[in-house]
Formats: sequence, structure tokens, C-alpha cells
Amino acid sequence: MSNTHADPFQSELTQEIEDLGLESPEVLQTSLAAAMTLGLKGGLFYRNAKLTCLNLLMTYQEGCQGRCGYCGLEQKRSENTKGTTFIRVAWPTYSFDLILERTKQHQSSLKRICLSMITHKRAFEDSLKLIARIHREVSLPISILCAPTLIHKIEDLQKLKEAGADQLGVSIDAATPEIFQKYRGKGVRGPHQWDHYWDILRKGVAVFGPGQVSVHLIVGLGETEQEMVSAFQQVHDIGAVVHLFSFYPEPGSAMAEKAAPALGQYRRMQLARYLIMNDVATAKTMRFNRLEQVSDFGIKVEAFVASGQPFRTSGCPGHDGETACNRPYGNERPGKTLANYPFAPNKQDVEQIRGELYTGLMKGVEGF
Repeated sequence: MSNTHADPFQSELTQEIEDLGLESPEVLQTSLAAAMTLGLKGGLFYRNAKLTCLNLLMTYQEGCQGRCGYCGLEQKRSENTKGTTFIRVAWPTYSFDLILERTKQHQSSLKRICLSMITHKRAFEDSLKLIARIHREVSLPISILCAPTLIHKIEDLQKLKEAGADQLGVSIDAATPEIFQKYRGKGVRGPHQWDHYWDILRKGVAVFGPGQVSVHLIVGLGETEQEMVSAFQQVHDIGAVVHLFSFYPEPGSAMAEKAAPALGQYRRMQLARYLIMNDVATAKTMRFNRLEQVSDFGIKVEAFVASGQPFRTSGCPGHDGETACNRPYGNERPGKTLANYPFAPNKQDVEQIRGELYTGLMKGVEGF
């Protein structure tokens, strides 16, 4: 195809503008996968995975005020790593106008847009402007991953919905109040409060409706499997949905030296999440060994394992009801072993998963 007519945005494609002093709402960061999907970065997806949710992140010169010990946005990272990655991958910065124009061109291949706030004093008001413009100009559903510390009353959540968001995300991340406090609260001199996050979650369900609010939880911050399963059940009982992540040690963060969770642990949590969210099992039907590992899900799970579905990336749906936010390789490097499958696992994948599910259990208690 010839390039007779110059693309008016072509000159901007190679200009990542984080060094020009611009901030949201004029500019946003995108995941590397989103930049590739919009034609702003070159590259290929391993096994021909397709990104179906455009992930956007607000950005300010002062950075995020959250101070979370495991996060790539944490303020106290060394200067040579600060702001370069978030959830493992690079997040290049582009003008909002360019992102919006490219989204219009590529929206037939997308199912949703997710805008993420950071903990910054301007982020809430700026998010309203961004959501409203996206809603006016693009025919895709919009998720807002909110910063609960910036939200003080139910009316704030109503404003997000009125602006055009149909799904609300709350990144509680930690399965217990003690771990939350250690890595997000007083333990890192951070502003976040466990009780407030859960209060915003409950208010969010009241505003957006059951099933329209999601909770991010991270496996591997120091919780036991039983504690994580209990958190799944609490979220489900409130009327929200869990989206699961595997801890990744971000370079330069306070937890850069901590190991990622064992794959067997993550597989069991993926399966437990799926069973609870789909009303197939409950935390009470599951049994745990002395190490608080899942030793029995309380039901026969082979059919669910064989389907491969519990091990796919969990995220907000598109109009078709299928997961849109599939975040290809956001938790791990592409390769034979994947923590989260951004596509349906094939027979070989399922066979590998089946073996991984049992690994790491205390000897003699593999009661599946």
C-alpha cells in the first residue's frame, strides 16, 4: 500500500511526550499492548494474541501519591526506573487527542476502554472530563479504575457513572487488612485505608449495580490461599467481581527482590476465583490443609480444568459479555508457561495447567 497521502498524525507517532512537562488530561499513558494495537508502537503478540481493551493511565509530573510498596508508579523508585514500567510492561505517553483519533480508527477490533486514575489531587476531576469525551466520541463501553482515596462520598461515584462509565474498578490488591496496611498504608507511610476501600466498593455496587464493579486482588503479597479465598467470597457476597493478578516484582520498587508466587498457588487461586464468582462453589465448601492451601474444592473440578476457562485473564466484559480486558502478557513474559491466558487455552495448555494445579501442595494432601 503506497503512502501517497501523508497521515496527519504520522509525525506524532514516534514522539513519546513524557519529557515535555505535559500532564493529564492533555496526555495519557497507554500499555505497550495498547500502543501496539493503536499503531503507535511496532511489535507482534506472542501466539497471535489480540488486545481487546484499551488500557489508559493518567499521569502527572508529581507522580502517584500512593507509595504502594509493590507498584511501578511508587514515588520513591530510583530515578533510572521511575515511571518506566507498571504491571511489568512499559507505558508510553501520548497526547489524548492522538490516542482518541487512533481509537476511532481501530475501535472495530476493541471491546472496551479502561481509564485508570492514580492517587493525585487532580485525578478525579480530570477523569470526569476524560470519560465524558471518550463517551461522546467513541462507541465503546468505559471502565474507570478509581483511586478510592480521592473519593469521599457516593455522589462522586454517581458523577463517574453520569460521565459515561458503566464499570467501576477498585484495586484493593491485598487479601487481608494486615497486608494492606504493610504495603499500602502505615507500613509505607501511604495514604490508603483498608476500611475506606471496602466502603467505596460497597457504595460502588449501590451506584453501578451488582456485577458492574470489579476488585483487583494480587496473589503473592504474603497471604495464604485460605485468606485469598475468603477475600473472593467477601467480594462476591457484596455483589462485585474479582479480577486476579499475580504479583510481579517491579524493578526499583520496595518489593523488587520478592519472588513471584509459585505457579501452583496461582493456579489454585484462579480456579477458586472462577468457582466462587460463577456460584459453583463457596469458600465454605472448600477445605484447606495445615499450610492453609486449598486441599479440596468441595466439588469435582476436572470439567472446569478441562475447559481452560478459569485460567484466562479475568477482566471487565465487552458488549458481548465476554472478557474484554484481557491484558496480554501483563503479568508475565510471553513463553510456554503463562500465568494468565489472553486467549482460550488449547489442549496442550490445559494438559500443562492440569499438572501445575497440584504443584507446591504439602505432601499427602492433594485431595482434588
